[in-house]
Amino acid sequence: MALAGAVCAAALAALTAVPAQAHQRPQWDVQDTGVFDVRFRGLAAVSRHTAWVAGTGGTVLRTTDGGDTWRDVSPPGAGELEFRDIEAFDARRAVVLAIGEGEASRIYRTDDGGATWTESFRNTDARAFYDCLTFFDRRHGLAMSDPVDGKFRILSTGDGGRSWKVLPDAGMPAAQQGEAGFAASGQCLVSAGPSDVWLATGGAARARVLHSADRGRTWTATDAPVPAGDPARGVFALAFRDAAHGLAVGGDYRPGQASPRAAARSSDAGRSWRPADRPPPAYRSGVAWLPHSRSAALAVGPTGTDLTTDGGRTWRTVDTGSYDTVDCTPDLGCWAAGEQGRVARLER
Repeated sequence: MALAGAVCAAALAALTAVPAQAHQRPQWDVQDTGVFDVRFRGLAAVSRHTAWVAGTGGTVLRTTDGGDTWRDVSPPGAGELEFRDIEAFDARRAVVLAIGEGEASRIYRTDDGGATWTESFRNTDARAFYDCLTFFDRRHGLAMSDPVDGKFRILSTGDGGRSWKVLPDAGMPAAQQGEAGFAASGQCLVSAGPSDVWLATGGAARARVLHSADRGRTWTATDAPVPAGDPARGVFALAFRDAAHGLAVGGDYRPGQASPRAAARSSDAGRSWRPADRPPPAYRSGVAWLPHSRSAALAVGPTGTDLTTDGGRTWRTVDTGSYDTVDCTPDLGCWAAGEQGRVARLER
């Protein structure tokens, strides 16, 4: 941990500095995935060496050598599915979510690095549309659907994603008219610690963040100071570095539309949110804390990557490449993924 912390501190110092030579700054090292017609919105970073990505056309790729080579481990027969979230426990075990109405929403699990997959859930309710999933540990996890009968629907697993059940909705607040989650980066449902989980929303008059401290059984809702309204605006992604400190990013995902106040921060488990003093300049769909840091994080979107070094108060653009999602690991294995088969790893 001391060595990892020193490595992270060195990388963070370089990232936050403004040296004369651009090559001295850490930057995204774009990988050659071998695919160009896939948009990767699902990303699971395991380490600096191992990562999984999931996207359109039922595509799942995996690397175990830091991105030098990528293996196509897509589930057979999934070519019509839209994978938007993937959670991986290591190089062999992963769970991937397909989104869509009715039976288009499915969950698959692999225990052998993607050589074989088992379909562990298929939605049979035409009113449900699943957006994101998260895991507290290797066994316990949740998935969320847009509102059914006026409330967000939550799936639960206690066996690592091998089986799922719908949780009772008695503890879920009523949804607003038009409110939904955004399946843009796999980060509309995130967890921290053994039992805390947060759900991000938009599309209604107010963007909200819902919080549960008991693994999805009961929830409280808080307004977020990110502009919402109509189907295109709201909170798209959340990241919590612990059970108290969180970041929210979003805006308006339509190209060319302004996204003022596209970021917010919380220091009380999401009970209250404050807008960034200087937010990212445009819509952002993914966010991740840098490992071993209490104040640094990255936000990504189609028009660039932004860095905060003060816990989300101010952001500055450090890259203009297009990415939809970002994820970091304790050994500083930060990865990003997006359109046209684009995957990158943070280098220094």
